[in-house]
Amino acid sequence: MHAFSRLLLFALCLLLFAACNKEESIPVGKPLAADFTLRDLDGKEHKLSDYRGKVVFLNFWATWCPPCREEIPSMQRLNEVLGSKDFVMLAVNTDENIKDLEAFIKGTPHNFTILSDADGKIQDLYKVFKFPETFVIDRQGRIVEHIVGARNWSSTEALKFFNAQIAGEK
Repeated sequence: MHAFSRLLLFALCLLLFAACNKEESIPVGKPLAADFTLRDLDGKEHKLSDYRGKVVFLNFWATWCPPCREEIPSMQRLNEVLGSKDFVMLAVNTDENIKDLEAFIKGTPHNFTILSDADGKIQDLYKVFKFPETFVIDRQGRIVEHIVGARNWSSTEALKFFNAQIAGEK
């Protein structure tokens, strides 16, 4: 009976641990993406809903994250190809110290908008805790994809996907 009690206690602990660590994520294709306003490095405000009618590439990243830094060149190439179409790339940086971001950006070529979320409010709103995380938002403002981890954004598959989104295809 003593072994059974231990097993039961162990099972209850596992169940409690699993309930406490339940990961929540943003629903894809459901309601509109949560609106927000953040400033870029020049102090200009950007409101997500102002980009309605365009496909939005919304990327959360940090300078301390090696995979985040590694995907920046492919993000730049994707934006070079699609930036003149109905497409916008917003890279939300979550570094608490803006000086770290500014120093990193000085030596990193980029052609897309970088926004600062130093207080982490938008990161929390989108339930981002693994870096990088990217949300693709359609012309109507719905999240159609949520990608966790770095990608080669300039790959043939990525270009086909984004061109289809811009064309309004599923």
